[in-house]
Amino acid sequence: MILIADGGSTKSNWCQLDDAGNRVYFNTEGYNPDFMGTTAIAASLDKNLPDTLPRQEVSKVYYYGAGVHNAEKAERVAAAMRQIFPNANAFVAEDLLAAAHALLGNKPGFAAILGTGTNSCLYDGEKITYNVDSLGYFLGDEGSGSFIGKRLLRDYLRGLLPDGLQDIFQEEFKLTRDEILDRLYNQPLPNRFLASFAKFTYDHNNISYCREIVLQGFETFFANLVSHYPNYQDYTFNCVGSVGYNFRDALTQVARSHNMEVGKIIRSPSTTSCHITKLLVGKPTYRFVWSKQLKNKRATLLTGWPSCFSMLPGWLPREPAR
Repeated sequence: MILIADGGSTKSNWCQLDDAGNRVYFNTEGYNPDFMGTTAIAASLDKNLPDTLPRQEVSKVYYYGAGVHNAEKAERVAAAMRQIFPNANAFVAEDLLAAAHALLGNKPGFAAILGTGTNSCLYDGEKITYNVDSLGYFLGDEGSGSFIGKRLLRDYLRGLLPDGLQDIFQEEFKLTRDEILDRLYNQPLPNRFLASFAKFTYDHNNISYCREIVLQGFETFFANLVSHYPNYQDYTFNCVGSVGYNFRDALTQVARSHNMEVGKIIRSPSTTSCHITKLLVGKPTYRFVWSKQLKNKRATLLTGWPSCFSMLPGWLPREPAR
């Protein structure tokens, strides 16, 4: 049995594939190693995985995740996978590669993520070739759920929400100033807390203020990130993530105002990659962590990642040479 997952900071989408090719889809919490350690990731998996999932029968786990920037971050996730799936090999790579695979396949182009956080890249059909650092929710993540939520919370705390939104927000969330600041400065996962308020702007999209802060967030995303890619207007704009998908009309408007034609805007890589029936299994092209049940219980950093993957037997990535 094989598991394939793409994980953001808030949610992970999983596809369970048995030897007969039958698929089961499910979701868990997101596992960003910038904010969660191995113990916390393993505890969440243990709690949130379906009771019907036979963990001992899982032989491989392919995990594309937010925050997997280097070997140390990847090992945090891989170590948790080893604890939960004791008989499995774990392959861990960053979520941006999954986004590029789902949006572009084996064709070159521009790919972005707009979810809890933000990321983007140029992709040559096999590997990521250029990335403007989004810098996370403190310094950047323009256009993301956390960026929009931060603007909304700031205006709420200053009493600046218009058109009756101040009372609506208070009634819906019942949060005091002290409670909000405690969640941001003292509690775990502040980025996820901020992003949770993006839904409020979606639910009240009929009010011009909500439309405007979304448009301004996307404008900032283009001004600070997208426009700094070489010849960015030569590419179509392709995006994955709940924020980009739910506000795709506004995102399309902003992209076109920057002279970028829009290609694909999808909610999750799994909505595309889990339904691909034929993909190339090319030469190793990307760095990833391959963790096997070795005596030292450590993951090994290798080079190589097949250009694409599929959920169908016979089209899965080859294991790297040892």
